[in-house]
Amino acid sequence: MGFGSKDEWCGSIVKYSMFLSNFIIFIGGIVLVAISVYTLYDKSFIKELLGTNLFTGAVYILIVAGILLSLLSFLGCAGAVKEVKCMLLTYFIILFIIFIVMLVGGILCYVFRQRVQTTMQQEMLRTIRFYGDDRAITRAWDDLQEGLHCCGVTGYDDWRQHRIGGIIPSSCCQEINGKKQPCNLSFQASLQIYNTGCLNVTTAFMKDHATTVGTVGIAVSLFLLFGLAFSCALFMMIV
Repeated sequence: MGFGSKDEWCGSIVKYSMFLSNFIIFIGGIVLVAISVYTLYDKSFIKELLGTNLFTGAVYILIVAGILLSLLSFLGCAGAVKEVKCMLLTYFIILFIIFIVMLVGGILCYVFRQRVQTTMQQEMLRTIRFYGDDRAITRAWDDLQEGLHCCGVTGYDDWRQHRIGGIIPSSCCQEINGKKQPCNLSFQASLQIYNTGCLNVTTAFMKDHATTVGTVGIAVSLFLLFGLAFSCALFMMIV
């Protein structure tokens, strides 16, 4: 296999362009996986209160796609070096599939971004009733309130309105000098409660993460177009 003599110079340019595009794709895949994994495990307790698996599913899709992408870049380079049409065709088909998958994953992150506040508010109001009875929910609420310094859905009154007994969890109490302050005993003690509701804080946090992952996913998928174009051109030039 090789190029025709008249296409040798042009073929070399396409080959090295494909090397460069695959190197960028390899780096992009690693960056995508790193950001997606970080997003998945940063404040992971929030996932219990999301009310939808849309974001988590999209992130898992992008993680798998990023790993496959990094591995596939080696196949593209091998196909370019050996000038094997079968390898280039295989590379093109798999890369096209990953392109579609990553594009869908990135778009799902933006769809989630638009729905997160509504779904999270419904899930928070539902789960607040099971605080103390369900271990996973209890831990999620405690970690959320302590980690983001917030209390309740829109405020600490949510605990009094929606929880049997109306007792505010100690995770709502502010911490001063490493010591939790009492916040259930009197009006004065209630001043030690985190004033910010968790809904707005968590929504902003998740929107930022969804925007980051979605943008990286879509950006990397657009770089795949170069790999598709160069592999197709190289395939057509090999005689």
